[in-house]
Amino acid sequence: MRILLLALILLGNSALQAQTLDNKIAEADALIKTFVDSKNLPGMAVSIYLGDAMIWSKGFGYADIENQIPVDPSLTKFRIGSVSKTLTAAAMGDLMKKDRLDPDTIVQTYVPDFPKKEYEITVRQVAGHTAGIRHYRGIEFMSSKLFKTVDEGRAIFEDDPLLFEPGTQYSYSSYGWNLISAVIEGASEEDFLGYMKQYVFDPLEMNNTVPEWTNQEIPNLTTFYVPDGDGNSVAPYVDNSYKWAGGGFVGTTEDLIKFGKAYLNFDYQPERVHKDLMTPLILSEGESTNYGMGWRTWIHNGNTWMGHSGGSVGGSTMFLINKEHRMVIAYTINRSSVGFDDLHWKLADIFLGE
Repeated sequence: MRILLLALILLGNSALQAQTLDNKIAEADALIKTFVDSKNLPGMAVSIYLGDAMIWSKGFGYADIENQIPVDPSLTKFRIGSVSKTLTAAAMGDLMKKDRLDPDTIVQTYVPDFPKKEYEITVRQVAGHTAGIRHYRGIEFMSSKLFKTVDEGRAIFEDDPLLFEPGTQYSYSSYGWNLISAVIEGASEEDFLGYMKQYVFDPLEMNNTVPEWTNQEIPNLTTFYVPDGDGNSVAPYVDNSYKWAGGGFVGTTEDLIKFGKAYLNFDYQPERVHKDLMTPLILSEGESTNYGMGWRTWIHNGNTWMGHSGGSVGGSTMFLINKEHRMVIAYTINRSSVGFDDLHWKLADIFLGE
């Protein structure tokens, strides 16, 4: 009798938990619908992992408005922008795991032909945006030129002087990650994009994350949009091959869930690598940058979150993980310059709240 009673209690608790989760999903669904409608977004994908499963994954709106192609979070590829930095950091972590990359050595150790500056700069400083390498100037963000190699992309900025003495300031630089991709090539003696596929995307089964080659057809690639009055228009043509490592990949939210899941434990990369990549850098005056190497840190409601946001021409992305609750949040939008309005924290509060 006691066993039967216990079974009934457990069954009841399970049913209650399922009902609670269904209610939370319904609340999240309503939140996203309101968000999409209020901003008149073309399309959006949202995927959420919690505990030991992906609990919700859904597409909203259209990947292509004209042809009425709906968003599919398992297939629709969006520009993930600077979330590419976090993916590239995984290649750094793989080389660190193999003791083939020391982030505290100077960059010329791996890229001997990188021009020497007034100060030496380390790989860690470059990856953490404290090296003084500049960011975009003018309309460089709108580049439409095809760059076939990492070295071609370096030519844009590598002869420019540093903005400040390394380690004294934080200044965000996507071009710094061009240099990181060259470091990866030097440390591995392999092509950067090939290394990403072999040691990041393939092991994590991220089969829908690829570099956005504009001279190749990419299946299920969304159309990219920009705001146009109260509506949307197709984004101007750009070619992001000049910045693969810092903002040149396209992918799905469900692939980002696979990536985030890999960093909830230490099977893919050991704890020492996690710590090295994720621990924020400290400036010379003792101030934290809240940024490690490709991973930014936030505190929300007493919980530590790590990840990255991404903005690109025709794309807006957010990717976050919380190790304590084993939660991963990923959402992508096929339009530029979308204000998130703390959407990710609202989602976190829905699923982590009582």
